Amino acid sequence: MRSRYTAFVLADADHLERTWHPRTRPERVQIDPDLTWTGLQIDRSTGGTAGEAAGTVEFRASWVTRSGERGILRETSRFERRGGRWLYLDGEVL
Repeated sequence: MRSRYTAFVLADADHLERTWHPRTRPERVQIDPDLTWTGLQIDRSTGGTAGEAAGTVEFRASWVTRSGERGILRETSRFERRGGRWLYLDGEVL
């Protein structure tokens, strides 16, 4: 989760694509150039331990636009382990 947040901060679409499950990954990963991500708070996680194949992360990510508008994205993201790597499957915006 933190590496994907950092990829949004750094506008690293390649990392987002590599860490997105191929079953749900969009054809093209796009990053909004108007948003600056300003913080990440992990609220809860389930699963995701060494012996598990799935997990969830509930988080809040704050952002600001070039015009100064501020907001918070709240989401519960689902991850699946594939080939030993954790991949983002999908998320539910709260």
